[in-house]
Amino acid sequence: MKSAWVERDAKAAVERYGQAGVPADLALRVYTTQLLGRDPKLVLHGGGNTSVKLTMKDLVGEEADVLCVKGSGWDMGTIEPAGLAAVRLKPLLKLRARAAVPDDEMVRVQRANLIDPSSPNPSVETLLHAFVPHKFVDHTHASAVLSLIDQPDGEERARDVYGARMGTVPYVLPGFGLAKLSADVFDKDPKVEGLILARHGIFTFGADAREAYERMIEMVTRAETHLAKNRKAVFVSGAIPQQALSVTDIAPVLRGACAIKDEKSEGAFTRFIVEFRASDTILNFVNGRDVADYARRGVITPDHTIRTKNRPVVLPQADASDSGWRDKVRAAVASFIDDYKTYFARQNARVGGGRTMLDPAPRVALVPGVGLVGLGRTQKDARIAADLAEAAVETITDAEATGRFTPIGEDDMFDCEYWPLEQAKLGAAKPLPLAGQIAVITGAAGAIGAATAKLFAAQGAAVALFDIGAAAVAEMAKSIPGALPLACDVTDAQSVADAYRKVVTAFGGVDILVSNAGAAWQGRIGEVDDALLRKSFELNFFAHQTMAREAVRIMRLQGTGGCLLFNVSKQAVNPGPAFGPYGLPKAATLFLVRQYALDYGAEGIRANAVNADRIRSGLLTDDFIKERSQARGVSEKDYMSGNLLGREVTPDDVAQAFLAQALALKTTADVTTVDGGNIAAALR
Repeated sequence: MKSAWVERDAKAAVERYGQAGVPADLALRVYTTQLLGRDPKLVLHGGGNTSVKLTMKDLVGEEADVLCVKGSGWDMGTIEPAGLAAVRLKPLLKLRARAAVPDDEMVRVQRANLIDPSSPNPSVETLLHAFVPHKFVDHTHASAVLSLIDQPDGEERARDVYGARMGTVPYVLPGFGLAKLSADVFDKDPKVEGLILARHGIFTFGADAREAYERMIEMVTRAETHLAKNRKAVFVSGAIPQQALSVTDIAPVLRGACAIKDEKSEGAFTRFIVEFRASDTILNFVNGRDVADYARRGVITPDHTIRTKNRPVVLPQADASDSGWRDKVRAAVASFIDDYKTYFARQNARVGGGRTMLDPAPRVALVPGVGLVGLGRTQKDARIAADLAEAAVETITDAEATGRFTPIGEDDMFDCEYWPLEQAKLGAAKPLPLAGQIAVITGAAGAIGAATAKLFAAQGAAVALFDIGAAAVAEMAKSIPGALPLACDVTDAQSVADAYRKVVTAFGGVDILVSNAGAAWQGRIGEVDDALLRKSFELNFFAHQTMAREAVRIMRLQGTGGCLLFNVSKQAVNPGPAFGPYGLPKAATLFLVRQYALDYGAEGIRANAVNADRIRSGLLTDDFIKERSQARGVSEKDYMSGNLLGREVTPDDVAQAFLAQALALKTTADVTTVDGGNIAAALR
């Protein structure tokens, strides 16, 4: 590991933050914290913390000695000065004389002594930072250090590698107890340059930001050097199928198996997004004959358990010739869930009850022959789970190559997983209505498609955007974080199949289809040629069928129902003059909706339609609106609001109708009119 300190960049940080009144030491604290946070071999996703001791003025202008420590919710890789909460130091130091400090009291003391009450909650390890007298303190969960110390004789190995330069602290749950014990270890030899926390991580100290940071780099490098020596071969390979299933075969089945049925709302599920990973290191790990042993012993550091559970689910070999593989996956996940419930009951009894069980679904799945999968209620959560699982693979591999991976025990894992201060890191926000669901939207670069995609994403869905215009859909996707833009010709079955494969690879499956793409051709029906009519049917009918058929195939693999939504048109029931080439296939699509509702309702797959009219879009352009309003002798405004309510209907109104249908779990074969009121087009 190499130091990433660049003197020029450090000076630039001091100058940049100094213009906002940030002291130089705090600016350098931010700079080196970012250096640590940007290296995944040191910290991942909010893990680790840093601090600096300063003197600064409080809100009434009085100077106070403070500890500026990373606040909860901030990521070290992107932290800014506001992410380092300034806490009065003297009250914190007084706590060391206490025999014990309950967690809730510790949090109250820390918040009560914030210089700025609007600051984030200080790190759960604030007291450890306070009790160590050094000006700068850095803490990471470096993979190499964890490989070194997650061993039966981890403390002895640490002493062999570091000698007297680092103190060693036995495992204790973070909080006051760990802080007090660490301070006691430090006091026995104040010359140590840092502390190794058994089965947890590493602290380094320094008189300035660079010294603390580069000591971290040096100590991690020492661990890496040790791990490179005297390695043994690991993970004897088990039997691997000659023809393995693909990710697109596996992901929908896994998603369905992990989905949790809502017992209070019939038809509702807690669903998960998936993130797939594969590499030589990962495959060597998951293909091991004893993967069910070494992969399931526990987490590499306690901080990970809230994101990954205490172990992964190991799936059966993904053998393409095994017709019973899907049932075996469901059995493996069901066994994991049963084991988790038993674990919770056992541990909850140990602590005297009072805990509420988290959802029991796995967050990491290992698939021999294929790779690993992270699962989460959002794309971000799935990515975090996959990142942490990948880090665990590397850490356990190195630990096994030099000894035997030995993490904290079950009691400690439970205490950390159900520790309120750890759970607080996840936040208490209520999941969004479409959280965990995957929506495919066609015609996504158009007005209605874009409005629908933005609304569904805002409601928590992972959205895949299909459009024939590659550049246009890619540009539109920039406005939706995490959106997957895909060039797709919905009239080409192969293009559709390829696009769906990319969706399943990226997210894991499909829960909602908004089949929205279309175009309007005109002409009196007795005078249009067959080529034009067939062209309209290809886009305005057969494309809907192609999209729906493939979505249903994936939904049935998942086994959790789904929702097919179609943009039909008022032309399907209230045709306009010379609009036959558009209205005829739309009428057929209306009956397609009802057929899907009829054929797949028993499997929980709903099919609904929206009949919209006079929406400014690619079908109803500004030039067309001008032409039609002039032909009728009315203003453009009156033309667009020529309905019972006298209101212009917008793409956002159509998107709201699609959302309502997506959330209506007991509605199918519905046609919702979004036209401001047109009795001739009303179905009911």
